[in-house]
Amino acid sequence: MRFVVLIGVVSLFADMTYEGARSISGPFLAVLGASAAVLGVVVGAGEMIGYVLRLVSGVLVDRTQRYWLLTFVGYAVNLLAVPLLALVGRWEIAIVLLLLERIGKALRTPARDAMLSHATHLTGRGWGFGLHEAMDQIGAVAGPLLVTAVVATQEGYREAFGLLVVPALLALSALAAARWLYPQPSALEPTSTALNSSRLPRAFWLYLGAAALAGAGFVDFPLMAYHFERTALFAPPMIPLLYASAMAIDAAAALLFGRLFDRSGRYVLAAASLIGAASAPLAFSGLGMLSVAGVLMWGVCMGAYESVLRAAVADFAPAEMRGSAYGVFNAGFGVAWFLGSATMGTLYEVSPMLLVALSAGLQVLAAGAMLRLRFSAAS
Repeated sequence: MRFVVLIGVVSLFADMTYEGARSISGPFLAVLGASAAVLGVVVGAGEMIGYVLRLVSGVLVDRTQRYWLLTFVGYAVNLLAVPLLALVGRWEIAIVLLLLERIGKALRTPARDAMLSHATHLTGRGWGFGLHEAMDQIGAVAGPLLVTAVVATQEGYREAFGLLVVPALLALSALAAARWLYPQPSALEPTSTALNSSRLPRAFWLYLGAAALAGAGFVDFPLMAYHFERTALFAPPMIPLLYASAMAIDAAAALLFGRLFDRSGRYVLAAASLIGAASAPLAFSGLGMLSVAGVLMWGVCMGAYESVLRAAVADFAPAEMRGSAYGVFNAGFGVAWFLGSATMGTLYEVSPMLLVALSAGLQVLAAGAMLRLRFSAAS
């Protein structure tokens, strides 16, 4: 648990950096002249590139066992790209930096999650990943709140991006401390020779298919924020504040869903997808209070997905292939996220209701697929 908490501190400051930026990236691109279709493609492409690259970094982790090297390089690229957004004046350059931020996250995520899966071997993976996600979301709340204050007082997005260099440097410092205290994190979980295998089991691929449906139907917040900006439903400072509120609920949901996952995994995953199915119709309703409710339900779904989806991967893969499993899972999930996000961004230009129908339908299908899973492959 000490290792989980320490990595949670790293994630707290990291999320403060890039979630603060994420809360205003949609409106910022809109101000720079990007369209909704461009935003949908960029958000989806960033997720797809980031997730596909995790396949490479995950395999590399298993082959080299260089957990910390990939983690350090990934965090550096992931975090330092954010404050550079303060210097750009064209949406094309902003897109490059946003994609670099996603690429950095791709490099470090399989290594970090593999280390966490080893550390949560005895604590309960749902609870361990849920605790990490909750700490992660403390930063995801603090970052948008900081951005809200800057935008409200200085009425500029650039100043907000520039200030985010401070938590970025704090995250890298905490990571250096974690490396010094835990140089060999794989030793936290004993290797079981009975689970040695050269391929991932069939149950893993079934789980990936269910998760891909959930990813394809999950509306990313920048598209919601774009809708709020375009329709003038909320004042500009209100948008990052809404995101901060969703992240606060995300943290609480991660702890709750993580604990429940250790007792009844598939039912918890199905419930998360059904909540996601309800969030999009509310968020795009055009009515203030219903839209707020949709964003908050989106936060619940995000908290569940960010904790238990990652925790479940370890149930379908032996310890020796954990990095590859996380890489493959994230690659498939990212491709599905891109296809769904790009499609929904394009549908928004035709009618927001088409976006809502696609999102809700895919999430309901994901819930049904989750109910058919059996968590018995590697746990």
